[in-house]
Amino acid sequence: MRNPTLLLLLLLSSQLCSVLSWKKDEFRNCNQTPFCKRARARKPSSSSLIAQDVAIFDGELTAKLFPEKTQENPDEQDQDRIKPLVLTLSVYQDGILRLKIDEDPKLDPPKKRFEVPDVILPEFSNKKLWLQKLSTETIGGDAGPSSIVYLLDGYEAVLRHDPFEVYVREKGGNRIISLNSHGLFDFVQLRVKRDGEEWEERFKGHTDSRPHGPQSISFDVSFYGADHVYGIPERATSLALKPTRGPGIEDSEPYRLFNLDVFEYIHESPFGLYGSIPLMISHGKSRGTSGFFWLNAAEMQIDVLGSGWDAESGISLPSSQSRIDTLWMSEAGIVDAFFFVGPGPKDVVRQYTSVTGTPAMPQLFALAYHQCRWNYRDEEDVEQVDSKFDEHDIPYDVLWLDIEHTDGKRYLTWDRMLFPHPEEMQRKLAAKGRHMVTIVDPHIKRDDSYFLHKEATEKRYYVRDATGKDYDGGAGLNYVGSTPSLYIWNDMNEPSVFNGPEVTMPRDALHQEDTEHREIHNAYGYYYHMATADGLVKRGDGRDRPFVLSRAVFAGSQRYGAVWTGDNTAEWDHLRVSVPMILTLGLTGISFSGADVGGFFGNPEPELLVRWYQLGAYYPFFRAHAHHDTKRREPWLFGDRNTELIREAIHIRYMLLPYFYTLFREANTSGVPVVRPLWMEFPSEEATFSNDEAFMIGSSLLVQGIYTEHARHASVYLPGKESWYEVKTGVAYKGGRTHKLDVNEESVPAFQRAGTIIPRKDRFRRSSTQMVNDPYTLVIALNSSQAAEGELYVDDGRSFEFQHGAYIHRRFVFSDGKLTSLNLAPTPPGQAQFSSECVIERIILQGLSTGQKSALIEPENQKAEIEKGPLLLHSRRGPTAITIRKPNVRIVDDWVIKLL
Repeated sequence: MRNPTLLLLLLLSSQLCSVLSWKKDEFRNCNQTPFCKRARARKPSSSSLIAQDVAIFDGELTAKLFPEKTQENPDEQDQDRIKPLVLTLSVYQDGILRLKIDEDPKLDPPKKRFEVPDVILPEFSNKKLWLQKLSTETIGGDAGPSSIVYLLDGYEAVLRHDPFEVYVREKGGNRIISLNSHGLFDFVQLRVKRDGEEWEERFKGHTDSRPHGPQSISFDVSFYGADHVYGIPERATSLALKPTRGPGIEDSEPYRLFNLDVFEYIHESPFGLYGSIPLMISHGKSRGTSGFFWLNAAEMQIDVLGSGWDAESGISLPSSQSRIDTLWMSEAGIVDAFFFVGPGPKDVVRQYTSVTGTPAMPQLFALAYHQCRWNYRDEEDVEQVDSKFDEHDIPYDVLWLDIEHTDGKRYLTWDRMLFPHPEEMQRKLAAKGRHMVTIVDPHIKRDDSYFLHKEATEKRYYVRDATGKDYDGGAGLNYVGSTPSLYIWNDMNEPSVFNGPEVTMPRDALHQEDTEHREIHNAYGYYYHMATADGLVKRGDGRDRPFVLSRAVFAGSQRYGAVWTGDNTAEWDHLRVSVPMILTLGLTGISFSGADVGGFFGNPEPELLVRWYQLGAYYPFFRAHAHHDTKRREPWLFGDRNTELIREAIHIRYMLLPYFYTLFREANTSGVPVVRPLWMEFPSEEATFSNDEAFMIGSSLLVQGIYTEHARHASVYLPGKESWYEVKTGVAYKGGRTHKLDVNEESVPAFQRAGTIIPRKDRFRRSSTQMVNDPYTLVIALNSSQAAEGELYVDDGRSFEFQHGAYIHRRFVFSDGKLTSLNLAPTPPGQAQFSSECVIERIILQGLSTGQKSALIEPENQKAEIEKGPLLLHSRRGPTAITIRKPNVRIVDDWVIKLL
């Protein structure tokens, strides 16, 4: 099904100029959604399924799920609704259990239920452990035995036969995750429509024909030893998910996963936004971390059940473990679920991304600052904005153009009155090492003279409506007027349909192979993102990495580029909620994300704008963007002092680019996100579990945002037993406590963790591309043992050659008074090589307890001076630190620097 023409561009020429704002009644709630209402109405122990015919077949545990009444009454008249289901349990390396439940194809269901293709990595199947045997055990007061299979050393998977239940446990001990422990499993089977039966659904004047009838699935999932659950983006709410049902919780909606264009979304709402990733992660002090992922692209609703929700159920579960229960509900699809045992936070993320893929390695320029608005008017406007950045000594790497650059909103075209020389415009930016990004929304204008519409019609790329007529479709990247320095932005690819039900495509629209849109809705933007990235790779004959920003997101989107949190507003609350939104995306595989700096809607006061730049400089994706109805807000338009503050924030980002790039490589190889919740680095500290005002960048930096105007103080919790060094002053603060700090307008609090080494580049250029050959600074923050370590990753910043070994990867270790550079890059014979003449020109030592005056560099046997130097090179009147000046050791070499 992986095909760029599967799903792409909508026929919406007349609706593109419409503007909607958040109107709650434009979107369905649970009571207006039959499958959600049905699932929520079910009581514990409603499921009567039992597992039979349990066996090991083809390396998997297989079974049939029969309703009890079918066994008792095999001739029951209603048997067409309760045919046996097929269950498969598969085990994979690193403690991953996969559960599939579907209708039995041998019993001739009316159609094959949809399974989401192209998300699971092809190589994941090679990690399958072929089960050879199962053991049995009678659990509790069960009448019969349960089947048990090996999962990982110390872990087992259990299929309980009667009543049906699946769970993972420590070997012979505590449970970790379970499914159907409360008997809420419900699998509505496909069947033939009876005479006079009404299957249609209506909402706000739209009719969904539902030609295959109800086909929903729901079940309960319990997380043991859990204090909080996280994940299931995308929504503007806290990092730790709050209960949606239970005692004391009134009129709450489930967390909705249904990609929608929610204009001017509100914060602190369970309502789903532009993306859907059905991965939930639990974490607790006693047990650690586990995860559950349901691969399903249909609409999903998830309840987090508050304590006491099941007080009258009569079900007895282990009381020695804390537990969080959840209810998962989907409109269609099959059960294709993955259990991740952890036990650490990074383990779960690694396990999940081993299934869906690790984040793509971006080009270096993409990590720098992006300047965007809807819209820069013409070539003259672009040239003036570009020159103003240089005039004000503010670096940037990418200038963006929104829809108004096109010829009558025909994507992949130019308005030749406003942009008569697009190639020359791009070449002028490229001469300064800069790039351009243009928007390509999924909307083809119905115009017989428009080459995209003509090609899509002739080749039958368009998705069809329920009657078989063209609805939407696809095309490649035939982009006249583009150069190799131009990249793509996918907006409105949920897909947004302004005259459609809930501002999206009708659920009964048809894709390839008559797949209904309801079955694939949440993956629509994923395929669009995929097709665009593939098109850019092909444009460069496979040489250069693509850059594509997408608004819609699904499991696996991390393999194709960046995402952003959509149409936020210039309000302090939206600045605040950007942090848990980005953290949640990172937990679910999407490392490369950010929020529109300054807010897309509205006009930020200068203080809010400055604070947003100061925080946004630490987002993985750093872009300012604004709606066309807002006032212009380039960094130099708010007075000299605010320009200075914004410049300083952007400079911080450029200074830290080597550290960010190294972290993106870590994400690319392990799945561990660039920006992390505190508890990912400090998993046993309860004070971090619900903290979503601060975040870690890698394992070395902690950043605390300022979220109120006129703030003069900030309470900052610094975890761990070691000290933390304030980035701008070098002042040390003790870990394991909350500090009330004075704050000023100059920066947000940021701290380097003792025991770490951070690489920087302290010389500022017009763009990151012009910094490539600049020397490095190493900032060493010593811990109580006078030790520290860190890493540096460098490649050409552009091509795929790093996949063939063309990179530098160093580990720096400081201990026993000496700094050692170690090679981490394997160099097998025949692999591509990458070299660099870059040197380290400064080494800053924080927390050094001795007073050495010089250092010896080996093996060259040269001396370097140790003296007081500026902590920040561009702030020579600021704080100083002990500095080894001009050791000039190459980053590619092995060396040792000894303090004398």
